[in-house]
Amino acid sequence: MPAKKSPDTKIYVLDTNILLHEPHAFLSFKEHDVVIPMTVLEELDYIKDSKKDVARDARVSIRAMEDLLHDAPPEAMIAGVSMSGMGAGKDAPTGALSVFTDLSMMESQQVFTSNENDNRIINVALHLQKTFAPQQVVLVTKDLNMRLKAKGAGLAHVEDYRTDQLISDIKYLSRGYHRFEGNFWEKVTSVESRAEGRDTIHTLDRSVLPEAYVNEFLLDDSQHFAGLVEAVDNEQIELLDLGYERLMSRHAWGISPKNIGQAMALHALLDAHIDLVILTGPAGSGKTLLALAAALEMVVEKNMYDKIIVTRSTPDIAESIGFLPGTEEEKMLPWLAAITDSLEVLHKHDEHAKSSMNYIMEKANIQYKSVNFMRGRSIQNAIVILDESQNLTAAQLKTIITRCGEGTKLICSGNLAQIDSNYLSPVTSGLTYLVEKFKNFSGSATLNLDGVVRSRLAQFAEEHL
Repeated sequence: MPAKKSPDTKIYVLDTNILLHEPHAFLSFKEHDVVIPMTVLEELDYIKDSKKDVARDARVSIRAMEDLLHDAPPEAMIAGVSMSGMGAGKDAPTGALSVFTDLSMMESQQVFTSNENDNRIINVALHLQKTFAPQQVVLVTKDLNMRLKAKGAGLAHVEDYRTDQLISDIKYLSRGYHRFEGNFWEKVTSVESRAEGRDTIHTLDRSVLPEAYVNEFLLDDSQHFAGLVEAVDNEQIELLDLGYERLMSRHAWGISPKNIGQAMALHALLDAHIDLVILTGPAGSGKTLLALAAALEMVVEKNMYDKIIVTRSTPDIAESIGFLPGTEEEKMLPWLAAITDSLEVLHKHDEHAKSSMNYIMEKANIQYKSVNFMRGRSIQNAIVILDESQNLTAAQLKTIITRCGEGTKLICSGNLAQIDSNYLSPVTSGLTYLVEKFKNFSGSATLNLDGVVRSRLAQFAEEHL
């Protein structure tokens, strides 16, 4: 059991899902102490040998704890081993890590007597709260139901793991554009303009939009002005004048934008200087269709890339792609029906739609891949469309992004209102992490598409159900 300290030092009890979400999470609590119940080590042991995608995270976490505890005698492990020297910078941990043997807790000390893992972990937190008062004991878990159970059983402090949360609420997530009220040019006091080929670049004072970031689109209510932030420094913003009508007249593979959001997305998708495009928005806002139309335009018409690789995460294929007969491509087809649906839409007016689709799939070299088989690859000169990316963690997205070699463009799309993963919320989704982390990277653009263009039925459902 950890040693008693001043009331200012908190004791954090970690649940297993925290260490699977962030394997080094136990190092994130600065001067406070961290307790790992034996049940958590047992769960990690069970998961590390499984075929699940999180088995790797379990092994990383176990190794990290072993690095810290390998020289400690049993008494020190129970009392707490200092984590000093395990991290760098101002947030380096200085508290202690201890393992609590909850398996030998007497029944009189247990609130929950049923032998479920969650209950045993809550028992540890309740026991520590009683023993160490007035020190604050906090149970950290991503399991909502476990938080409710712990509160109901009398635990005063229960939290989600927030160290990796870049925003407090999804409403603060960057939308990729800023809309000014009224006329934009009335708000500008001084401007210098220059021509670069066919483009006009305006240099404005930073005070016009203090929060501006690279590749952010700017709009106003006049429906004439549209701009794109090209560069930002402490004093000035460089703005590419796009023009509203010019932006709306962009098209790819026979598809024209139905609203200004789609027009901005299409501009970013067709821009060869942007390596990462992130599309967020509700179902039916056109994310997949735009991504596929732009990809076909750049591969088939413009020969800018060699192939299109389509991949997505689903809870089922995160484990394996199962025993369905056929090749990897054929097994993936049920999961990637969204892409084949979009292909059908793009070719529905052709005389022989089916043969057109087959011809295009061959010509554009469209390959369907499982996220599982992306690890270890190096993808050169291709367009990678990652659909349904809201279900991926930041670590899984990093695995995919780091596969992208020279001349590869990655398009990530997802709807943060449709997360299927057990422990992800809109705030902790890898997609949210990606939007915020890449905000100031000149090779990436993000766009939140609003407005459902699928049908009036879909729009009504999105707004009223």
